[in-house]
Amino acid sequence: MAKPSFPRPAFLARAARSAHPLRWVVAGVVPLGWGLVVGWWTPRGPGTNTEAVTSLLVSLAVGELAGWSSRSRWAMFAAPVFFALAVELVRWPLRGPTVDAPHLSGFGLGALLLGRGVHGLLSLLPLLVGAAYGAGLARRAAPTAGRRPVWTWLGRVGVGSLAALVALVTVGVALPAATAALPGGIAELTTVRGGGDRELGVLLRGTDRHAPVLLFLPGGPGGSEVGAVRRHLAGLERQFVVASMDRRGAARSWAAFPPSSSLTLDNEVADLLAVADRLRQRFGRPDVYLVAHSGGSLVATVAVQRRPELFRAYVGVGQAVHLLDADRSQYADTIVWARRTGRAELVRQLTELGPPPYPDMYHYEPLLANEAAAFDFDRTGSHEGRGGAGENLGVAEYTVLEKAHVLGGALDGWDVLYPKVQQVDLRTRVRQLAVPVYLVDGAHEVPGRLALTDQWYAQLQAPHKEHVVLGDAGHRSLYQRPGPFVDLLTRVRAETAGAGG
Repeated sequence: MAKPSFPRPAFLARAARSAHPLRWVVAGVVPLGWGLVVGWWTPRGPGTNTEAVTSLLVSLAVGELAGWSSRSRWAMFAAPVFFALAVELVRWPLRGPTVDAPHLSGFGLGALLLGRGVHGLLSLLPLLVGAAYGAGLARRAAPTAGRRPVWTWLGRVGVGSLAALVALVTVGVALPAATAALPGGIAELTTVRGGGDRELGVLLRGTDRHAPVLLFLPGGPGGSEVGAVRRHLAGLERQFVVASMDRRGAARSWAAFPPSSSLTLDNEVADLLAVADRLRQRFGRPDVYLVAHSGGSLVATVAVQRRPELFRAYVGVGQAVHLLDADRSQYADTIVWARRTGRAELVRQLTELGPPPYPDMYHYEPLLANEAAAFDFDRTGSHEGRGGAGENLGVAEYTVLEKAHVLGGALDGWDVLYPKVQQVDLRTRVRQLAVPVYLVDGAHEVPGRLALTDQWYAQLQAPHKEHVVLGDAGHRSLYQRPGPFVDLLTRVRAETAGAGG
């Protein structure tokens, strides 16, 4: 007796017609190959507008080819998956929250959005949209029966909405950064070659291009403070040519982030020395003024010790002296504050962790996330609020993509470099500097850091040294009280003026 024959559902018929092995091989190999290229070319995601737009357009084309080859909307899923697997395989040796396995914490969510989230918008989304349109074009060329008009219409609306999002993202990342002109002076977004021939982003601004050069190095590895310098310290532009430098992995220096193993104190120092030397040559100055904040001051101090002839004077703000001792003091103070204010969960977290050092950023998250609250002060009249660096992202000197990299670069740079420099102790490593030294702190700086600065300052030998404490300010005193800080730098210029000043 013959078996009964049933009509084949339309979707199975379409799947069978599109299941030719060669079509699926092409549909898989092309996204896979593009992923390998991207993993080598931009392993942490596009860093410049050109890279971002290229990533969007090529991903769109690759997705369309995958959809056309397979003649199936399953390519909308397969193409992004093959691409993502290839990228993750190539960048496996890298380290940092934006490329490591996702972490269930506030910092972990931020890293996921700033890393894979941004990369997904620039690669996975156009792959998906391209695959949908490619499959649609192929299916129109070979129409089939049994279509469902309602589902087809809904699918087209959904894909059209995603396509509109791709177009919006493309326009957003294509918009260039800019800086307002200074008639008769200099206003320029540029790059300067640092150590290892890596291009580092620098903003140059000054009303008089013949004024002394002031090189500013931001805090934290992967740090950028271009926004803060522009918003709060424009007064310096009347006294100096201000060169605000992005460290490796930061906004305009995103592509300069090296393999994790080679990000060290020594090559950060080499970057600073190379940029200082090139600025000195470009502006015809015998030396430059150096201002560094927080973690950047550790790099800056070692750089001044190695090449004092490059610098007219050194100004360290929120000076780092010995990170490990500072962290242990902050740990103890934070537990006391948490107990006093009834934060039992924070006490539990810190007790389980024990005192620093820790191996990565996530272990430091309870300390970092609660620093502003644990060491709070009256910010009435403060030029910068509690949001700190995040408040300064709205300036025109950052592109949309660079705004994401300001935070993503700080997470990756901190995670990679911080454990390597925790043991550096200026009290034993740098006892003498051959240039005038001015240290600046806020009166509400974390107490352990202030104590270490006092210890180092007491033994430091220099042609001139001075420790200035700004009232009603904390760790970011130069942005919180910019008026007194600009006045201090005006005085520093006057006191150190000579053949080059």
